[in-house]
Amino acid sequence: MISNLAEGVEGFTSNVYLVTGDRTVLVDVGNDFDVIARVREHVETIDAVVLTHTHPDHVGNLQAVTTAFDVPVFGYDLDASGVERAIADGDSVVLGDHTYTALHTPGHKDDHLCLYAAEPEILFAGDLVFENGGFGRTDLEEGDRSLLVESIRRVLETVEPGLEVMYAGHGRPVQTEPYQTIELAGQAARF
Repeated sequence: MISNLAEGVEGFTSNVYLVTGDRTVLVDVGNDFDVIARVREHVETIDAVVLTHTHPDHVGNLQAVTTAFDVPVFGYDLDASGVERAIADGDSVVLGDHTYTALHTPGHKDDHLCLYAAEPEILFAGDLVFENGGFGRTDLEEGDRSLLVESIRRVLETVEPGLEVMYAGHGRPVQTEPYQTIELAGQAARF
C-alpha cells in the first residue's frame, strides 16, 4: 500500500510516500510538518528512508525521522547531508512488496533518482515530472534543462507504456495515462 503522508499539508513540503509491505519505507520525508505522527497513524515503525533527491522540501524532516525510527537513509550521493547508503543507477530497491529499479535522473538536481517497478507498473518520479505534463525546475543550483530532457527521455525508454501510476514529488498521483503525462512533460521541457 502507498499513502501520501503530506496530503492536506499546507506549506513548503514535498509529498511523503509511506510504502508498506515486506519492507516499510518512506520515499522522501518532507518538511515543516509532523511526519512522525502521520507515520504512526499507519505503522509503528519503518525499515528505511529512500530519498528521490536532497532539496530542503524533501529532506527537512530527515533528522526527526532518523531520530524517531533509527533507520538507514538511502540516496544517490553519499556526500549529501543525511545520506548513509548509496543507491547507484540501476540498483534494485525493495519498497513495500515490490522491487524497484533506481534511475539516476539529473536535471532538477544532480542526485535525483526515479524508482520504477515493472511489476506492478509504478514510478516514483520525484521532481522530474508532474501531473499535466509539468516538469522539475531547472533554475535552481544544479539545475540543467538539457540534462532534465535527457532524464525524461531515459525514463520514457525504461518504463512501459502501460504504466499504471506515477507518484510525483508534488501534486496528486497520476493514474490516468501516466506514460502520456511523462511524454507531455518531455515535450514541454524541450521548449
